[in-house]
Amino acid sequence: MGRLLDFLLLAIVVLYIIKAIARFLLPMLFQSVVNKAQQQQNHQQNYRTETKADPKVKVDYIPEGQKNKVPDSEGEFIDYEEIK
Repeated sequence: MGRLLDFLLLAIVVLYIIKAIARFLLPMLFQSVVNKAQQQQNHQQNYRTETKADPKVKVDYIPEGQKNKVPDSEGEFIDYEEIK
C-alpha cells in the first residue's frame, strides 16, 4: 500500500512540474512559430512587390496560336445535325 501512495504522490508532483514548465515554455515556442510565419509572409510580400510588372507596358498584338485547332491525335470530327 505504501508503494502505491508513493507512486501516486510522485505522479502528481511530476504532472505539476510539467504543467509549470509548459506554462513558461509553450508561449515562447508559439511566439517563435508566429515570428517565423510573419517573416515568411513579409518576405513573400516584398518579393511580390519587387516582381510586379511595369504598369506602362501595353500589349497591342497577340499572335494567333493553335488555340482553335484540334490536334491530329484527336481523330476525325463530324458536324452533328439534328433530324426530326
